[in-house]
Amino acid sequence: MSALVVYSSKTGNTEKVAKAIHGVFPKGTDLYRVEAAPSPDDYDLIALGFWVDKGQPDDAAKNYITKIKNKNIALFMTLGAYPDSDHARKSMQNVVGSLNKDNTVLGTFTCQGKIADNLVKSMATLPAGHPHAMSPERKARLEEAAKHPDQKDFDNARATFTQIIQQYTGAVHA
Repeated sequence: MSALVVYSSKTGNTEKVAKAIHGVFPKGTDLYRVEAAPSPDDYDLIALGFWVDKGQPDDAAKNYITKIKNKNIALFMTLGAYPDSDHARKSMQNVVGSLNKDNTVLGTFTCQGKIADNLVKSMATLPAGHPHAMSPERKARLEEAAKHPDQKDFDNARATFTQIIQQYTGAVHA
């Protein structure tokens, strides 16, 4: 099995999760930032990680996604919202829906992560009533997001990808 873990990261959140995930892949699995990633054509299994920007993968990840065709893919993402929120679910659905239809999604993982400081500052200046204006709920969520990813998140990511790899290798050898 030739495998690739490729990720984009703005604040370092997705990179940390990518490195945790990479640790459960077989020896010889490649790990690249999306900007330096090789063509996906030579890989059987691709783990693609990205940060969420307005309910979509960031632009660098979007660009790489267009190159992936007829592959087995596992997705992981980080975002400031709670991982079990509607926004998180819709964001992952957006990514899955944007993939070339001949790809097979083997699984997904979502992790909360710190939001870039400049974005938090920008939210603080928005007028009340704006959908992204600072509110007590938003402030609490941002404070919680700043604590992630943490060790529990890394453990959950490793467990999720261990299961994905086991299912994939079991299906290949069946």
